Amino acid sequence: MGKKYDFEYIVIGSGPAGSAAALTLSKTKKKVALVEGNLYGGSNLNTRDVPYSVALDFSHTYSKVLSLPEFKNQDLSFSLPTAVSHQSKTTLDAKGNDSKPFEDAHITCINGYANFLDQNTIAVGNNKYTAATFILATGSRLKTLEISIPNSIKYLTPDNALRIRRLPKVAVIVGGGSTGCEIAEYYAELGVKVIILEMSSRLLPREDKEVGETMTEYFTKELGIMVCPNCKVVALEQNNDIKSVIFQNGSSEKMVRTDCVILATGSIPTTDYGLENANVKYKSAGIIVDKYFQTSAKNIYAIGDCLGESDSSTERADYEGTLLATNLANRTKTLANYKGFIRTTDTFPEIAVVGLNEDDLAKRDRKYLKSIIYNHEITAGIINQLNYGFTKLLVNKNLQILGATIVAPNAKLIAEEIAIAMRHNFTVLELAGTPHPINSYNYAVKLTAKKLLKR
Repeated sequence: MGKKYDFEYIVIGSGPAGSAAALTLSKTKKKVALVEGNLYGGSNLNTRDVPYSVALDFSHTYSKVLSLPEFKNQDLSFSLPTAVSHQSKTTLDAKGNDSKPFEDAHITCINGYANFLDQNTIAVGNNKYTAATFILATGSRLKTLEISIPNSIKYLTPDNALRIRRLPKVAVIVGGGSTGCEIAEYYAELGVKVIILEMSSRLLPREDKEVGETMTEYFTKELGIMVCPNCKVVALEQNNDIKSVIFQNGSSEKMVRTDCVILATGSIPTTDYGLENANVKYKSAGIIVDKYFQTSAKNIYAIGDCLGESDSSTERADYEGTLLATNLANRTKTLANYKGFIRTTDTFPEIAVVGLNEDDLAKRDRKYLKSIIYNHEITAGIINQLNYGFTKLLVNKNLQILGATIVAPNAKLIAEEIAIAMRHNFTVLELAGTPHPINSYNYAVKLTAKKLLKR
């Protein structure tokens, strides 16, 4: 007779990966527990995806209205506390920090931080819980290891940067990746002087260089943002309300003073909960799993951002949670298929990347053909006087789609068409032959495809 455990499954972390796994497993009628140490729904729901969408929609709209000639020289003030309250209300409407959906699915919710005692036992506070199978979905946390930060210094992070109720005069943002650019644009659109310190040679180093160059030009010319590449921040200091950011630029050390510092320095997987006690192998880059998400401990699986994958997203985490839970419930071994997932940055213009970009292909030493159409070349761009952004399509010699990069309004929606085409192995022939509204930005997809067919 097998050993009796408190639960068949314990899921640690209620973000998109953990939520999807727990809710899927609850349908098996087995005993499922969900452990959450902070906010139910995870940071994606509570402090990032929903609040960021609301905040950025507000700042983009305000900035666009101010740019219209009809409103030139008009005093259009706004209430920031009201805007922030709207973020909070929308998050609540989206079931942020709400355990009820899990409880309604007969999942036992355990509040607190888990720590492994052995391969089948965790401690949460003063209580112990056992399970036959564990699923780790503990996400990630802000990476600040390379910066000297005294405990007395107050700084903002991506989790709270868009929720302050009084704007600073100057904001220094450490990090020019996707999140750093979103935060920079939010502050600049609302009238704050913004400085971005990025340690690589350009903004958005994960994307192709045209993307970073386009956003740098837009930021500097349209929003007055100061973009400083090749700047590695090494320390923060504070004297009364004035903060100093010390950074290295080449061989010299420099400093900038500000009343607001925001760290958008990327993330590292959360792994500090006794994994060694459970014989789970991990590195600084994340928990080690096989192609079925199984760790070195046969009864423990890991999904989502705690794996440390560079292309992490809410959609990918949700997909992994659902896939793993379905495999466990049905005793199947379906492999993950990541073709067609979209990486996005919610700036204006939006940035969406599906599949591989040119940097990815160069690292893999793969040959490809490319086609690019700029927004100012199409009707939508002319109508809206948009001189920034483009649609770029990459294909192999058989015209199969390898990837696309889009910098345009509604880039996420435009990328969906390409994602579907990639997921179902369509070629650019199908894209070129599909009708597209001529006054829309996605008409560029048709034009890039047609250019490739002429080669």
